Amino acid sequence: MINFTTETIKEELRISLLDNEWEFTYTDHDREIARAIVFDDDGYLYFVRAERDDDFGKATLIETSGGGVEKGEALNSAILRELKEELGIEAEILCKIGVIDDYYNLIHRHNINNYYLCKAIAFKENNLTKEEIECFHLSTLKLSYEEALSEYEKRANTKIGRLIANRELPILKQAKAILDNLVFKYQTPN
Repeated sequence: MINFTTETIKEELRISLLDNEWEFTYTDHDREIARAIVFDDDGYLYFVRAERDDDFGKATLIETSGGGVEKGEALNSAILRELKEELGIEAEILCKIGVIDDYYNLIHRHNINNYYLCKAIAFKENNLTKEEIECFHLSTLKLSYEEALSEYEKRANTKIGRLIANRELPILKQAKAILDNLVFKYQTPN
């Protein structure tokens, strides 16, 4: 297990974003969400690719793994469950990266996205729901940091793609800074 100190972790991000893609009429519910930037021993990052054709439009997207927190479920438990379901990854939570509040005006929802940095420990088969397979065509993306940045920029060509990229790029960059700082600390002689 890697132990992080307050010197290793920069201050948690806290960002609030508006939905500038669809007109705001009202918000009728909040959704608590647990999400993760997941990395492996070789420095690769793991994401979910979704192919949508729904009220948000037709789009192919990149997104961090994660989802809604169930009633009575702790955030830590939720993210570990989501990683197993969507990516088939057993992981260790290293730290919380931050919280990003955003809105999906189209469905009148306020999202409270809790992001964690996780290290992949084991790779198994995912456990996607029928809806995730048939409606969203979820699949796993294994990317370098530079490839992930490029993929988010490429997928920001739709309204939903821009909403996701605006939310996730600051988290991805913060995760990279944390990982770079960690590597630097381990390489620097005492």
